[in-house]
Amino acid sequence: MSFPLYVAFVWHQHQPLYKSPIAGKYLLPWVRLHGVKDYLDLVLILEKFPKLHQTVNLVPSLITQLQDYINGSAFDPYLELSLTPVGRMDRFQKLFIIERFFDAYHRHMVEPYPRYAQLLDQKTRLGVIWCLEHWQENDYSDLLAWYNLTWIDPLFRERDPKIQAWFQKGKNFTLSDRQLIYSKQKDILAQILPQHRKMQQSGQLEIITSPYTHPILPLIADTKAGRVAVPDMMLPGIRFRWESDITLHLDKAKQIYNHYFDAEPRGLWPSEQSVSPAILPYVSKQGFQWLCSDEGVLGWSLGKYFHRNEHGHVSDPQVLYQPYRLETIHGDLAIVFRDHRLSDLIGFSYSSMTPEAATRDLCEHLKAIHTKWQNNPDRDRPWLVTIALDGENCWEYYPEDGKAFLETLYSQLSQEESIRLVTVSEFIEQFPPVDKIPPHQLHSGSWIDSNFTTWIGDPVKNRAWDLLAEARQVLANHPEATQENNPEAWEHLFAAEGSDWFWWLGAGHSSSLDHVFDQLFREHLQALYRALNEPTPTSLLYPLEPHDIPTNQRPENFIHPIINGRVDWQDWQGAGRIEVNALRGTMHQSGIFQRLWYGLDHFNFYLRLDFALFHQLEILPILHLCWFYPEQSNYNSPIAIAGLPDVPPLNYLFHHHLRVDMSTHVITLEQAIQGYRWQEIPTHAKMGLDECFELSLPWSDLMTSPGNSARLVILLTIDGLFQVSLPEYTTIPIDVP
Repeated sequence: MSFPLYVAFVWHQHQPLYKSPIAGKYLLPWVRLHGVKDYLDLVLILEKFPKLHQTVNLVPSLITQLQDYINGSAFDPYLELSLTPVGRMDRFQKLFIIERFFDAYHRHMVEPYPRYAQLLDQKTRLGVIWCLEHWQENDYSDLLAWYNLTWIDPLFRERDPKIQAWFQKGKNFTLSDRQLIYSKQKDILAQILPQHRKMQQSGQLEIITSPYTHPILPLIADTKAGRVAVPDMMLPGIRFRWESDITLHLDKAKQIYNHYFDAEPRGLWPSEQSVSPAILPYVSKQGFQWLCSDEGVLGWSLGKYFHRNEHGHVSDPQVLYQPYRLETIHGDLAIVFRDHRLSDLIGFSYSSMTPEAATRDLCEHLKAIHTKWQNNPDRDRPWLVTIALDGENCWEYYPEDGKAFLETLYSQLSQEESIRLVTVSEFIEQFPPVDKIPPHQLHSGSWIDSNFTTWIGDPVKNRAWDLLAEARQVLANHPEATQENNPEAWEHLFAAEGSDWFWWLGAGHSSSLDHVFDQLFREHLQALYRALNEPTPTSLLYPLEPHDIPTNQRPENFIHPIINGRVDWQDWQGAGRIEVNALRGTMHQSGIFQRLWYGLDHFNFYLRLDFALFHQLEILPILHLCWFYPEQSNYNSPIAIAGLPDVPPLNYLFHHHLRVDMSTHVITLEQAIQGYRWQEIPTHAKMGLDECFELSLPWSDLMTSPGNSARLVILLTIDGLFQVSLPEYTTIPIDVP
């Protein structure tokens, strides 16, 4: 029997709880701003292609906060300032505006608008203090207006003449303009939930839910779950083990879902796609029919690694592209596992391509999977490719907030006879899972590295778990404090159990707003103690860690910089950063180097060097990128550079050598061959040299397999003589995506 390739897109829409229980106000604006940019347009674009069915996860904590803004009961500092007459603002408020009202992706959300770009240029070139001393009321008013305008999705700019008029006006915005802009934002927010409900009723959408405040359910059940994937993980001093809270989170999620959609949810997106055997009976007992996780979790569960070839295609597609059955004492569950790479291509990589090229690439991947199914001897059942990802944070990196990409993609998919987009429930109802995973065999892990190290194991994260465990025990010591007669205590417990606080605490992820997440976590625990008339522990009054921006960091996200030698910090946001001011080389002694940045996406490796006195150099250096691959058997060869110290890792043997002559802009790539020799091979590397040095090197040039580990040593020479290694006498570890 012939089947098409079934594809299930699952978009995850989530924001943590930003409302301060002490101040009674929202501390950050992301529910409102992502609400006018990302949630409604995603489904409105889909609605134009009725053949295509998809699944959207609306996290309960997002829904409740959207409703606060719709009701007019939510105010955040950004909104309050936007609605304040500039003449009444004090110096602190103006400083906040200068520092925070460019919080957007500059290339697509600031630079295209001359007035907004002008204000950013003044801040960048002349500094915050200059702006504070020279800006007039109209400068602040225009900045406030543009910040709120640029977050409105292009789809609504096309449809609404009033919004168009504001964009055409460009400058000299009044308080009345800003008030009307906010009114438009509220109009957009008010359409989000009704539109989702309408499309679910028509059958084009399936709306699913997550645990109430987005907790990591396996760790709520037992923090020892962290040791399943990482046996030597350092756990918190106090074991957190409150399986009963799983039921409470799921029950609250269902109540909110039923209130807004007048139905029962069939699917569950477990927070961070984290699963474990312990949570399954609770999920099944609550009536959920299916849940979603990551391919890495499936691999661990089956004792299998999903190898990919040079095109990124899975070696055993029949294993990944099917739902599985999980038997529990309360009935069976189905579970689907997302294709991690295809999901990441949309989330991190396609934004740097034209809509046509990105669409072509994804469709070619899907058609190749269907061809494999056709060549599979067992064709009595179709395959389901699950593409599941964050539905809000990637779009600002796309031109037009992803509108052109989605329209191009959906138009093409509507014409592909061999590909059919379905909701997960549609597929499972028609093709119930046959293969099963014994529940005890299901791996305890998440979508990040199939473990929980993002949320536990780090000393700061563990301290937060200890504080949470202490507060949870205090609540348990008050059996009279039920959800009915003391809902405040329970609401703050649920909030503190959310995953986002642990994400931003300690190692792993960092932003300029880490201190806000630290504060909100501790405030929820403080409020819990107050609701129980218990003394607040002093430990909750102080930050869990210092919140200075680190001077060194590993890459956190994929990046897509324009290689032009111009300094754009947003291009490199999420990149690895190494401060090189401790270098002792000749060039450093001249005070030339500041820092090194490095990052990657699915297509390229990226490098940036910041120089302090670069233009004072009489002779430009030659840059050498030396690569070796510890997990591969390759021919390797030494680097022949005069004066190169005979110390590791400079005396290692390498497989690739990229040589960049900054004077001539000539780039050559060599590959080691037999007999410790080098052979030049083609390269598509690009460089930019102006305010800084930037480089992109395609992974395809290196011909290394996806998922491999690489090590990079960076050397600089002048007149053929070694000057310095960056960083000094060490390697940079890189995981090829």
